[in-house]
Amino acid sequence: MEKIIHIIGAGLAGSEAAWQAAHRFAKAGLSSDAAHIILHEMRPERQTEAHHTDYCAELVCSNSFRSDDKENNAVGVLHEEMRLAGSIILHAADANQVPAGGALAVDRDHFSAAVTQAIIDNPYITIERGEITGLPPDDWSNVIIATGPLTSLPLAKAIHALTGEEELAFFDAIAPIIHKDSINFDKAWFQSRYDKVGPGGDGADYINLPFSEEEYYRFIDALIAGEKTEFKEWEKNTPYFEGCLPVEVMAERGRETLRFGPMKPVGLINPRNAERPFAVMQLRQDNKLGTLYNMVGFQTKLKYGAQTEIFRMVPGLEKAQFARLGGIHRNTFLNSPRLLDQHFCLKAKPCLRFAGQITGVEGYLESAAIGLLAGRFAVAQALGETPHLPPPTSALGALHRHITGGHLSEGAGSKKAFQPMNVNFGLFPEIETPTHDAEGKRIKGKEKGRARKRALAARALESVRSWV
Repeated sequence: MEKIIHIIGAGLAGSEAAWQAAHRFAKAGLSSDAAHIILHEMRPERQTEAHHTDYCAELVCSNSFRSDDKENNAVGVLHEEMRLAGSIILHAADANQVPAGGALAVDRDHFSAAVTQAIIDNPYITIERGEITGLPPDDWSNVIIATGPLTSLPLAKAIHALTGEEELAFFDAIAPIIHKDSINFDKAWFQSRYDKVGPGGDGADYINLPFSEEEYYRFIDALIAGEKTEFKEWEKNTPYFEGCLPVEVMAERGRETLRFGPMKPVGLINPRNAERPFAVMQLRQDNKLGTLYNMVGFQTKLKYGAQTEIFRMVPGLEKAQFARLGGIHRNTFLNSPRLLDQHFCLKAKPCLRFAGQITGVEGYLESAAIGLLAGRFAVAQALGETPHLPPPTSALGALHRHITGGHLSEGAGSKKAFQPMNVNFGLFPEIETPTHDAEGKRIKGKEKGRARKRALAARALESVRSWV
């Protein structure tokens, strides 16, 4: 009997799930005639508010996968775990990286094209274009829904009717992208924070735009006063995701907020006066040619006219030309701890499995990581096996635990208790902090925190190597 897995949505999670499922079928010794994955994608027949291409794994917001530090950062640990698990998303990201200090950033079009081509070339996977306008047919016995935060309305309504849960949603905002040749380099300079060298970089990967005290406060006032996008009535009570606040919302929280957030000047020295600026805007390379740069941390809901006027107040951007202005879209996610089981299957209809951002993780890599797990779980179901859960001490395990309810305090589980989460060491099980370093010296002060992170990272990677 032919084993078929249907995956709805060819974003990062769906693409990763398809890739993992194909690999596991091949490893089980099944031919592509005996086992197959059908990847359903509605684009380009129907676009979303945020997508622009028909590529698999299109990046609609930032081009950064964030820190690649596998020894001190939970995101970097997740990168390495996914590499160990044969992730197509990490493989394509590594192959199409652009300089970004200690972060892993990519040329967005080349990255998505590479993922798409790998999917097309895989004999176990077929892409079918067209929208799934409701719940899948009853004869689809093994389904992964990876439609992301922009799930089409007909499918969202069908899921809502099936679960009986009220919809949870938040707004997510997109930062503008600028043409490099329109930047004034009489004011701007290249430098990574603390001159840190990252993947594909040289320690001078960001364009830095310095603010004096007067320029900063004038800019803050303009952000607060700028004309904002008007929300529909049904959107007005939707909360923002705290990890991706619009820049003007941050400014409204206090005039110093940005100077201690995305505009913090620490680790940066203006070479023209050998001083640290009062505040700094950083631009990160967005394509491999180095012709486009995005405004780091400057996702916005300002109207287009206000954006061009206000952002040209930034020193060095007086004549900036924008390849894309910022925007805002509504994200939707499930109350996963109440609705999903340990294998991401919907309790009300177990043949439906969910993956990606719709499950309540936040971030490109986190979404792909849940796709990675869902693809493996789906193959185990197809083969009549019990899925192997990721080690709880790993980044993959931390995310799994987050969306299946392990992070909630006893007796919790209400909609208010569950919110989208990036991977972070706070989700990992505790570990005893080392008291001495490799040379036998006592660890003191702030170094204790760094030692704890290194210990958590080392334990995570060791556990994933055994799991893989």
